[in-house]
Amino acid sequence: MNSVISRKALFMLQATANAQPSATAQPQAATPGISKIPYFGGAAKYVTPNKLTEWRVQTFHSKERDTLAWIETFAADDVLVDIGANVGMYSIWAAATRGIRVISFEPESQNYALLNQNTFINGLSEQISAYCMAIAEKAGFDKFYLGRFEAGGSCHAFGEAVDPNLAPMKVQFSQGCFAAPLDELIEAGVTEPPTHIKIDVDGLEHAVVAGMAETLHHPALKSVLVEINGNLAEHQAILTHMAEIGFHVDDRQRAASFADRRFLQRRRQCNFLA
Repeated sequence: MNSVISRKALFMLQATANAQPSATAQPQAATPGISKIPYFGGAAKYVTPNKLTEWRVQTFHSKERDTLAWIETFAADDVLVDIGANVGMYSIWAAATRGIRVISFEPESQNYALLNQNTFINGLSEQISAYCMAIAEKAGFDKFYLGRFEAGGSCHAFGEAVDPNLAPMKVQFSQGCFAAPLDELIEAGVTEPPTHIKIDVDGLEHAVVAGMAETLHHPALKSVLVEINGNLAEHQAILTHMAEIGFHVDDRQRAASFADRRFLQRRRQCNFLA
């Protein structure tokens, strides 16, 4: 469970038990290849070219309930930076349901294309700006390694062929990619200082955090949601560091995240559908 206990809050993204959404919130088929997720006053639309993207829509209300609850706290004048946006499931939802500005970063080519298609079909181009790049500790060009080349896929890595547990990855495809620290992008005016940051990059979250030291101290920033693998010392160091600079983690969430290592390992499996 997440709760804001100070101006600056740190949220750990973790798995929750699968639960069926209410009847009024069930995803609906729109035109072939497009699905809708209703919300009060409208519906978010997502292009679904394969089983994996369909699965993302079907599990939207059960897969990451903490993320949805977090988004519900946003004010209309907030700015979200979504790092590891994938096809834009949460970028679209935040912009559509909260009316906020979103800056999305997604380096994988197919996911980035779908992110832009989803932005277009929802009429959100004035609210969402998407960039096909990685966020990292240092700026530069490198390979972006994919465990599987599939629209809607995850568990990819910039600069290192590693899986979410930072173990060697079996690479199916690699693409060229550019990365930069979030601090440098804000300094260059690519995005204004955010009020909220979401980090979900499947293992290299510590490198992302290392490149946003100034951003984490900015007075505009209210909260950070970061996916934590409790089995990794690098991820535990994220929590230690952010506590030292004034962030707070809900104690119940910390206990849930670190108490069951098997649960975390299951959470870290890649999202692949046959």
